[in-house]
Amino acid sequence: MDGTAWIDLTDMEYLHCRGMRFPKVHDIIGGAIRHGLRNGDYEAKEAEIVSKNIKPEDTVLELGGGIGFISTLAATKGKARAVHTFEANPRLIPYIRAVHEANDCPHVEVNNAILGARKGVVDFYIRKNPLASSMSAVPNKPALEVTRVEMRNARHEFKRIKPTVLICDIEGAEAHLMPALPLDGLRAAILELHPQWIGPDGINRVFRAFMDAGMAYYPRFSTNKVVCFRRAWHVT
Repeated sequence: MDGTAWIDLTDMEYLHCRGMRFPKVHDIIGGAIRHGLRNGDYEAKEAEIVSKNIKPEDTVLELGGGIGFISTLAATKGKARAVHTFEANPRLIPYIRAVHEANDCPHVEVNNAILGARKGVVDFYIRKNPLASSMSAVPNKPALEVTRVEMRNARHEFKRIKPTVLICDIEGAEAHLMPALPLDGLRAAILELHPQWIGPDGINRVFRAFMDAGMAYYPRFSTNKVVCFRRAWHVT
């Protein structure tokens, strides 16, 4: 499956989670994902935080689209005005679009690209578990394929989209990307950190980027590696 493929939803079987439908495409929805969706605990921490932070007037920018779970949640449960999701793995793009179609989310824009300091292309390592794919070679996780993925200028994309909420799960790239992003216009941000890869210096770079943008760590909506930053702490 590549980014230009199309998934036929005719007679498709679905898994259901948090009121959303996920097509049973077996090369994408493996055993662990199926189990999490069926039990309602897939991306549970992120889902709770997203549900409590998205407002109907928000424009959401998601980095790391995965299977389309969080972008669909933001569009359907959060009722965000617009959602823009970026996913580097071209094999996941048709599935994300199928999830959006199955859940009637026409106002979600899907981008097979990453954001960076400048335009270009980067290597992306596709692995058997599509959600374990990343921009880095990992010794104990061999790649099935190394492909080239578009990198867009982050400042240009922020200016185009004008996000009010950032959601990010990019497998350790957050330590280098967050300081390069224009975070000043955000109302809130929700990130999954990867301390096992970025270490204490990387964690500090992420926190410093949000502090420099006038935002603060919000403990009420943070748990373990999933952290929330808000510009205002009042709950509405």
